[in-house]
Amino acid sequence: MEKHLTGFTNIQKLDPEIFVDLKYATTDNFTGQIIYDFTTAIARTGTAHKLAKASELVKAKGYRLKIWDAYRPVSAQRRLFEVYPDPNFVAKPDPNFSHQKGVTFDLTLTDRKGNDMPMQTAFDDFSCSAFRNAKRTAEQEKYYTILNDAMTQAGFVGYENEWWDYRDSQMDEYGPLTADPNDY
Repeated sequence: MEKHLTGFTNIQKLDPEIFVDLKYATTDNFTGQIIYDFTTAIARTGTAHKLAKASELVKAKGYRLKIWDAYRPVSAQRRLFEVYPDPNFVAKPDPNFSHQKGVTFDLTLTDRKGNDMPMQTAFDDFSCSAFRNAKRTAEQEKYYTILNDAMTQAGFVGYENEWWDYRDSQMDEYGPLTADPNDY
């Protein structure tokens, strides 16, 4: 991994057309609590560049990406795990894992104005309906496929239990690193 790609980047500096609606910065999440004190979505620079590529792919089809969660400090992960201690849906606090090292996005597909496209479940639905292999209507399948194809072409892999969760395929090349999103 090239050194300049291992730091953090504000994703909207790479593509200001990506919507950011960080659910854990609000009470509009499964905990009903504010989990962190920032509204800027950051990720490792290499991962952020991949997201910008995925954004270009969906924009070419008339859609946009909306980020619900990106880098999540270990302290926020600890709070989430205390509320919902099921490692199938909420990872244990670990600075070398996924959101906590800035290599994962929770996201969806929107139209050009930012209206969410119909997907199989809402964000943070912890039922088997959220699994990637769950049944979808034809309309849901269309939008899921557009999102999934763009993300995989850009270099992400999807987490099997959450249709909205995408991890950088090179995530293991990044070591732990902390940042304050408010600085970006």
